Amino acid sequence: MEKIDVNSKIGKIIKAHPDALEAIISIDPKLEKLRNPVLRKILANRTSIAMASKMVGHSVEAFFAKLKPLGFEIDGETAPIEIEQQDIPAFVLQITKEQVIDFDVRELLTSGQDPLKLILEKVQSVKAGQALKIINTFEPIPLVKMLEKKGFIIYIDKVADDLIETYFYKPNDAKDLTEDPVEATEGSGWGALITRFKDKLVKIDVRELEMPQPMHTILGELENLPKDKALFVYHKRIPVFLLPELAEQGFEYRIQEISDGEVHLLIYKD
Repeated sequence: MEKIDVNSKIGKIIKAHPDALEAIISIDPKLEKLRNPVLRKILANRTSIAMASKMVGHSVEAFFAKLKPLGFEIDGETAPIEIEQQDIPAFVLQITKEQVIDFDVRELLTSGQDPLKLILEKVQSVKAGQALKIINTFEPIPLVKMLEKKGFIIYIDKVADDLIETYFYKPNDAKDLTEDPVEATEGSGWGALITRFKDKLVKIDVRELEMPQPMHTILGELENLPKDKALFVYHKRIPVFLLPELAEQGFEYRIQEISDGEVHLLIYKD
């Protein structure tokens, strides 16, 4: 059976065993939202066991204890992850109500919609000295990781068991979401890679898809991509929000900007 550890994605675990979904949901009522297939695709594929344990306030051992009877092999001895009390950043004590942009995503999630596009639009509107407050029923750990890399300062306030307010404060030196380090990979070695993967390209076209379907489609294809093949994507823009996820999953990528509204991506593993 498949080995799992704290970094194993919940989505991959659920796909590996038909009973894994029920086992995971039984850990905490907050995980009931995984029954919704749309939310499961949104959350599970981005969330590791370690992230999920922080979201619901249970140790990773609670997840391992439920999954081990299904035949999953626990990779190594993993110490419990303690939910530590975080220090309150200075901005929390200084910021005014007028500097905070509130965005409650609970109804969107309940209706089965993916709020990611709207959240990212809100993030792009945040100016230095302001904070975006996401109101939700759980900690948005993947979003926290993404914006921490951009220099945002994060504060998570657990108001109640089913009410989490996450503040994303933008200091003067924080990067905009469009400021991604794509230059180093843009076009670099494109011809050699096309030759290398000749007759081993899996091609998809996401140009006509609405957000966030291009990202979901690409990640879905990569889940089943053979190691000796590369994914060739026809896109209409550089998917800056996808690139951190590719790096986290260990994928290399190259980008060719053909024209306005025409971008080619080559995604593969070395």
